Amino acid sequence: MAVYAIGDVQGCYAELRRLLELIRFDPGADRLLFTGDLVNRGPQSLETLRFIRSLGSAAATVLGNHDLHLLAVACGVSRVKHRDTFGDVLEAGDRDELLDWLRARPLVHLEGDYCLVHAGLPPAWNAQTALARAGEVEAVLAGGDIAGFCRQMYGDNPCLWSDDLAGWDRLRFITNAFTRMRYCDRAGRLDFKQKGKPGQQPASLVPWFDVPDRTPPGVTILFGHWSTLGYFAGKDCYCLDTGCLWGGELTALRLGETLQRYAVPSLHGAYHKPALTK
Repeated sequence: MAVYAIGDVQGCYAELRRLLELIRFDPGADRLLFTGDLVNRGPQSLETLRFIRSLGSAAATVLGNHDLHLLAVACGVSRVKHRDTFGDVLEAGDRDELLDWLRARPLVHLEGDYCLVHAGLPPAWNAQTALARAGEVEAVLAGGDIAGFCRQMYGDNPCLWSDDLAGWDRLRFITNAFTRMRYCDRAGRLDFKQKGKPGQQPASLVPWFDVPDRTPPGVTILFGHWSTLGYFAGKDCYCLDTGCLWGGELTALRLGETLQRYAVPSLHGAYHKPALTK
């Protein structure tokens, strides 16, 4: 059996199918791990959701910020933005089944020696701590008040973790860390303003995986979210978001003793003009 981790698809369904042809994916024998942001900005969010859901146990995915945005729009909490492209999901006959499936996806997924997450792990947490904190948010998502959660998840504060955090502040930090984080200061405070590649940020900030005295994660982290960083291998982690949406590539990493990267280019160039953020 082969296991592949795949970066942010964001509705780039044609490229996903081409990538799976390249790696000769066999759903009866192989397994796929998706870093989240299955939907939005690309042209085929509906096809992407339907396909990955249809794979059943042959695929696992975590939630990304665009997936949460879709859920917030669907429950009437957030408005459709001018670059959103998930209207096909909202109008689909199987909308409720797809959204219920998406809502039940985790924020963190452990698979052997790997930790799958959309944006990364806060510097103070190892994988087991991250899994426990993710479970707090997942329990709320699984409850009946999805709209209540979506109303409270927006905002940049608190930006520093404390075990004393409670209520919505606690859940907002956890959600932001797993789905929006790129840079931190050297004390581990999250910064959401800087979104470019490393080297362009203020000197007070470092990538989350470069924070001094970062807690060893205990596993290899697989993440996406950071298209301006691109493919990155180091610091016990791999970034797999290679910007297919912006005219880059869609990447798969075969996991195991010999890690091998596969990629296919965007079939239509940039679906949007390159930007510093997604």
